[in-house]
Amino acid sequence: MSKPTFMIVGASLTGAKAAEELRERGFDGRVVLLGSEAERPYERPPLTKDYLRGDSPREKAYVHEEGFYAERDIELETGATVATIDPGASRVTLDDGRDLSFDRLLLATGAEPRRIPVPGADLAGIHYLRTLADCDLLRERLDAGGHVVVVGAGWIGSEFAASARQRGLDVTLVDPLTLPNERIFGAEIGTFYRDLHARQGIELALGEGVESFEGNGAVARVRTSAGRAIECDFVVVGIGVAPRVELAQQAGLDVDNGVVVDDRLQTSAPNVFAAGDVARAWHPFYGERIRVEHWANALNQGPAAAQAMLGEVVSYDRIPYFYSDQYDVGMEYSGHAPAWDEVVFRGDRDAGEFVAFWIRDSRVVAGMNVNVWDVNEQVQALIRGSQPVELSALGDPDTPLEALVGELTAGG
Repeated sequence: MSKPTFMIVGASLTGAKAAEELRERGFDGRVVLLGSEAERPYERPPLTKDYLRGDSPREKAYVHEEGFYAERDIELETGATVATIDPGASRVTLDDGRDLSFDRLLLATGAEPRRIPVPGADLAGIHYLRTLADCDLLRERLDAGGHVVVVGAGWIGSEFAASARQRGLDVTLVDPLTLPNERIFGAEIGTFYRDLHARQGIELALGEGVESFEGNGAVARVRTSAGRAIECDFVVVGIGVAPRVELAQQAGLDVDNGVVVDDRLQTSAPNVFAAGDVARAWHPFYGERIRVEHWANALNQGPAAAQAMLGEVVSYDRIPYFYSDQYDVGMEYSGHAPAWDEVVFRGDRDAGEFVAFWIRDSRVVAGMNVNVWDVNEQVQALIRGSQPVELSALGDPDTPLEALVGELTAGG
């Protein structure tokens, strides 16, 4: 009797960690890891930070060392694009015409940058940053110096802007919102990051959308909704990503802002699972489906999906977490806060060393520590406690977070 084949579509961080987990759990069947890029699996955070700036070697961006997959008998195939999936027949067809069979399949296809639909968007010199190849092009462009316009003050745009400024380029940051990440964090945190960029010498064109790009074959200026024409040498667009759901849709899987999965990361087809940026998973703690586009989710959902593929009992309920480094400011954020009543601060916002808590019905629903370390575990415990907390104590640096966590534990 032949051994089963577990196939992973997407040689991403999610896919690589899932393959690793299958072998760690003793699975001795075939593990096939298919990636459309020429690269072996790599992590994305360095692409806007240290690798982009030239502060870390290329090798550090990869998930595993080069020999890892062969040593564990993981059939990594790069440059292999899946054209169709047939869950009923348990087969995939590659764009080179090959048909491959599987027993269980994991979709780890990730997300792709949203394109900006304005006149001139097809001019040369307008870049998107998602892949290692994108980053390599932009590293060369940073070496040439000049003036870059960054469209989008979310995390990709803000981190790229910070790295470009650290490399000595002139940077203009354009966003239709009046503050960076205002929809996610509100005015207080948005103001903090706006002021951070301003202090570093970035020109801010906030509250302004992009009307068009102009130039003779290559972009030379950006025209904004405020009527401003910003001369530039190149442009980087970072206006969010969309989950890559085309394969899932073609396969007849349930799709709704991502591939719909349960807390076991199983799709509407029993032999197909999904994890990472592409998955909109039922979250037992929140009692709703959420899709998380961050590194920690990719890191942890892949192994959880592998365990589910093996038939183990799985219920993925990690609190969403991400981090960002801009200039000398590092932060960690935990939680899921689509709405809140207020934000409580402890620490010194002016000095850039504080913890912020998003509050809903006197409960902590999210927290961010900025240049304050070793508190994330307590922040997550407060979120999981899901009980009212004394807000004055929460904002008091003299009240240890451990004490507040202990009160929730004692009360529960």
